Amino acid sequence: MSESYDFLFKFLVIGNAGTGKSCLLHQFIEKRFNDDSNHTIGVEFGSKIVSMVNKTVKLQIWDTAGQERFRSVTRSYYRGAAGALLVYDITSRETYNALTTWLSDARMLASQNIVVVLCGNKKDLDSEREVTFLEASRFAQENELMFLETSALTGENVEEAFAQCARKILTKIESGELDPERMGSGIQYGDAALRHLHASRRAQPQVTQECGC
Repeated sequence: MSESYDFLFKFLVIGNAGTGKSCLLHQFIEKRFNDDSNHTIGVEFGSKIVSMVNKTVKLQIWDTAGQERFRSVTRSYYRGAAGALLVYDITSRETYNALTTWLSDARMLASQNIVVVLCGNKKDLDSEREVTFLEASRFAQENELMFLETSALTGENVEEAFAQCARKILTKIESGELDPERMGSGIQYGDAALRHLHASRRAQPQVTQECGC
């Protein structure tokens, strides 16, 4: 049986190497921690269908390498992304300081309307924290991002991070701010019939009242 869903969203997972991006993706898809994860070389891919309040969405997720030498390769995957998880490691000030560069790349190369969730990963290592919750919250607020602290190890807030991003995109579709039929939106209709219905509604001619004279 083929998978059935209302929309497909293209997602990115971005941030410095060693922040746990691949482990977040693995925890989200497999619901378990991958303790044998190496640095991503280039780009890795995963997908999962999630149920929202009244829609079913397939997330097509691209996990990008965080090392500088792969940056030119990974940037080519930014185009047409509707959402992104921007990840830093709460125990590493260096990964937090790099967030502005990653965010700038995403908004320049993907879309100005890209929905971004800031994820402070490795919440389970709170005793080794170098970045406070408050300062990260301020960064998120200043840059109009949603914000969660996550743990790829325990699974805390991992599913919620992806779900928040998807819900925000759905809200923008419903408000008309995002159009799935616009090229490069990072959104596709999951069902051909839904696309045809949408198109036929737009194409319906306005009924004009005939003159009775």
